[in-house]
Amino acid sequence: MGLFTQIATLPLAPVRGVVWVVERVREAAEDEYYDPAPIHRALAELEAELEAGEIDEETFDRREDELLDRLEEIMAYRSEGRP
Repeated sequence: MGLFTQIATLPLAPVRGVVWVVERVREAAEDEYYDPAPIHRALAELEAELEAGEIDEETFDRREDELLDRLEEIMAYRSEGRP
């Protein structure tokens, strides 16, 4: 960018800054949403609840299916070349 271009587009600098911040927030949200670690922890906690007798087999199966579906979604997202 030349000096003239920088001066001419200076009024747009706040907009570019806001766009940059929004992109960073979106990236952070996606990283958190598509992190498999919480799903693995939830599966381990679910199994511990079953073994401790806190939940029945039917509840375990239903919640396990939900967690495994979520894990499958994360793996599909990551296989598309995203982090």
